[in-house]
Amino acid sequence: MIKKTLVMALSFPLLAIALGGCQTLNKGSFGDFRRSLNNTSYGYTLVADPTGMAPTAMVERFEVQPGDCASSPQWSDRDNDRERSELTGSKDNHRGKLCWYGWSMFVPHDYPNVCPTKTTLGQFHQTNAPPAFMFQNSCGGLWIDRNFGGSASVTKLIESADLRVRWHQIEVHAKWAKRDGFLKVFVNGARKWSYRGKTNSSGKIYFKYGVYRSFMSRYLSKYGVDKVPAQIVYYANVRRASTRGGLRVPRRAN
Repeated sequence: MIKKTLVMALSFPLLAIALGGCQTLNKGSFGDFRRSLNNTSYGYTLVADPTGMAPTAMVERFEVQPGDCASSPQWSDRDNDRERSELTGSKDNHRGKLCWYGWSMFVPHDYPNVCPTKTTLGQFHQTNAPPAFMFQNSCGGLWIDRNFGGSASVTKLIESADLRVRWHQIEVHAKWAKRDGFLKVFVNGARKWSYRGKTNSSGKIYFKYGVYRSFMSRYLSKYGVDKVPAQIVYYANVRRASTRGGLRVPRRAN
């Protein structure tokens, strides 16, 4: 009965409360976030937690529908085989500094995996260069992709069977540097991946999250269809802090 109620709640469209901005949430030491190449009314909404299990009472809902590909003077998603609904953070110079990042993520039961299209559910981007690290749905589960350099690697963080219908807490401890940096990734409290070396190849680091889909044509070609299915993902307690403790929020009352 609980599972059935949860499924119904996540499918009920009137839960979404479209708010003009996204700055009503406490995001720690993060600066302003803004929407990135998507201004649809459904693409980003702040909603009351429909699961009853989120770490915060309000959560962020991202939805990408087929054809959600906008452009700016610098970039066109349509011309580059992309679709998205993301928030992008301010571009800060944290080179040489230690930072903690945290967020919780919920993937609904009816979320479709669209492999071989690549779905990114969070990324540490950098100015004047490709993203440094990307959190990808890939062909199941959640993976971290070290996305630059000649020895890039992809490592699984969450198994496909465990991804949906539960909140996952992601924490990242990072030192951004061209040589002696590091990145440590914790999932639900357990360390899942560690890396030492170059973490920043160019410019300033900034965080983006939501749903970002690349190479739509791969899915269209594989399945002989004219659109990639819509995807919805929820986020809560997105924060940056100088300590791991700074990522925490007070426990919700039952």
